[in-house]
Amino acid sequence: MARYKRILLKLSGEAIAKKNPDGSVGEIFDEHIISGITDAVAELIRKGTQVAIVIGAGNIWRGAYGKGLKRARADQMGMLGTMINCLRLEDAFEKSGIEARVMSPIAMNSFAEPYDFRKAAERLDSGGVVIFGCGTGMPFVTTDTTVVVRAAEIDADIIMMAKNIDGVYEKDPRGPDGKIDPSVKRFRVISYDECLKRDLKATDTYATSLAKDRNIDMYIFALSEPGNIIRAAEGQEIGTLVTCADVEPSVY
Repeated sequence: MARYKRILLKLSGEAIAKKNPDGSVGEIFDEHIISGITDAVAELIRKGTQVAIVIGAGNIWRGAYGKGLKRARADQMGMLGTMINCLRLEDAFEKSGIEARVMSPIAMNSFAEPYDFRKAAERLDSGGVVIFGCGTGMPFVTTDTTVVVRAAEIDADIIMMAKNIDGVYEKDPRGPDGKIDPSVKRFRVISYDECLKRDLKATDTYATSLAKDRNIDMYIFALSEPGNIIRAAEGQEIGTLVTCADVEPSVY
C-alpha cells in the first residue's frame, strides 16, 4: 500500500528516451517506458496517492548542447523541451482514462494552463494528474530546483526522483565504459547535510539546500522499470532516501 498522500514525481527526460546500444539517446520517446509510467501512476491514484509530475528535457536538449549560445537562451530552449515531454505524457494519461493537465509559468494558452499552485492542488484532490512544464520559467534554474519549489508549493509529502541511475553513490559509479562499478557503494539513506558535505551531487546544490530548508525528503531511484514508481511510493528500499533528518549514512 502506498505510504504517501501526495507525491511530486520527477522524471528524467533521458529516462523516457529509447537508448542506443552504447547508452546514448536514440529516439526521444520509449513508448514502453511511457506506457509503464501511466500504468504505475494510475495504480497509485487508485490506491489513494495524489501524483504531480515534473519532467526534464535531457532526451531533447541539454544546456551543454548550446555551446556558443547565451546560457539564458540555452535554458529557454530547455524549457521548451520540457513542454514537449509534458504534452507527450498528458496525451498518454488521457488515452489511459486519467485526467491530466499541463501547467506552465510561461504563457502557452494553446498548450497549457497558467501555473497556479491552488488550482494544481484542487486537481490533485479531484484525482487528476498535474504535470508542471517549463521549469520555474526562469533561466539558470534546473528542473531539480523546480521540483523542490513545486513540491513546497503544493505541500507534497515527498519528492520521488526517478532517474537513469538507481540512487546516490559514494562517488561516480560509472566507469569509462558507462557501466556501474560494483565496488562503489550505494547509499540506503543519507542526510542532505552529508550530501552537501561530501559534494555528492544527488541533485544540484541549490535544490539540495532548498529541500533541506523546506523540510521535504526525497527518494532517488531508477526508472529503468516503471513499476519502481509504485515500489518507491510503497516504501520499498530500491534506491536512496535523502532526508532532512540528522542520520548516519547507511549503505546497501
